[in-house]
Amino acid sequence: MVIQTDVLVIGGGATGAGTARDLALRGLDVTLVDSGGLAAGTSSRSHGLCHSGARYAESDRPGAEECLRERQTFGEIAGACVRDTGGLFVELEDDDPDYFDTKRDACEEIGIPTTELTGEQARERVPDLSSTVTRALEVPDGVVYPSRLVAANAADAREHGARVLTHAPVEDMTLEDDRIAAVDLGGDVAETIEPQFVVNAAGAWAGRVAAMAGADVDMQPNRGVMVSVAYDGLEPVLNRCRDPDDGDIILPHTDEVVLGTTSIDVDDPDEYDTAEWELERVRKECAEMLPPVTDADEIRTWWGVRPLYAPDEATRQSRGISRGFFLLEHADDDERVANMASIVGGKLTTYRAMAEATADLVSDQLGVEEPCRTAERTLPGADDPDQLDAYVAEFDGSGPADADVVSLEAE
Repeated sequence: MVIQTDVLVIGGGATGAGTARDLALRGLDVTLVDSGGLAAGTSSRSHGLCHSGARYAESDRPGAEECLRERQTFGEIAGACVRDTGGLFVELEDDDPDYFDTKRDACEEIGIPTTELTGEQARERVPDLSSTVTRALEVPDGVVYPSRLVAANAADAREHGARVLTHAPVEDMTLEDDRIAAVDLGGDVAETIEPQFVVNAAGAWAGRVAAMAGADVDMQPNRGVMVSVAYDGLEPVLNRCRDPDDGDIILPHTDEVVLGTTSIDVDDPDEYDTAEWELERVRKECAEMLPPVTDADEIRTWWGVRPLYAPDEATRQSRGISRGFFLLEHADDDERVANMASIVGGKLTTYRAMAEATADLVSDQLGVEEPCRTAERTLPGADDPDQLDAYVAEFDGSGPADADVVSLEAE
């Protein structure tokens, strides 16, 4: 069977689903495909932090401002896809006080709402917080439930005419002159797509997808571990107030907390070694903020692979710099693929902005003048967790990041 479509979006994570939604809302005929269930690659294997921008305030003002804008948008459109927990950046006795002061001042300059707390006030908020916490900075961080977020974006795209095809890996591309004329799908969907334009939103796998069209996208996959342990009653996200490093974040769920993370480059996003020391280091470092996690029962552990863009990583000096996104127009490359663009890098918090930039480019290429509406339009099911979870089940979009929250009884 041959499907003719205006835009083929390859990759059903947050950015791909967000792009499909944006384009469908502009009236384009869209087909979204993923090699597995939605969100299976990176989105549902993240730690799920909804950034306020505070993490990057002192080192990357534009990146922090972008996070702040998108964090505010989450609050308006995402409903039960996000939890407004707030966050604390906590300073321990051995941490550099100048770092805390610099972060606080940078947040204030950007407009990130902050409240400085003494150690005693911080422990009133979080009674089990370490006695070595000297002060804390309150910021509007939150927790994203990525399975729900991706599924809701896909559902809105479908409600506006998009096809959503899961377990449909791209197996081959046919080029005619400098354009992709056909894309063959395998898996559960043995069909051929004839697109006017192709968006490569395959994350850590974007290099492989681009190579099928003879284009070059140099990715540097990077693994990080998350450990979920039993702990009831934590409300704010806890961030260590120091240069970003392993084991410096604790995210609250219901009767669990998620400890993260590490940062290790890998060669293959599908096959990579993992190390026991990562689990031990993450738990040890996080326990310096919240001592009870030292021996709390482990519930589940997962590794995720960050879709880092290699040329950007080669110039980075610090994990404290916000990882921006890159929209690559392959019509400008030496290989020249006139009807394909790749969207890489970025963060879960900025997925909607990434999708908007991509949809703007595609709309310009196809002569569509409809504006972006995704920042104002509430996601379907946003106020109905059961409906959101039904979408997750329908799109086979469950993952470890929010497995304790998302109910798949609808399956």
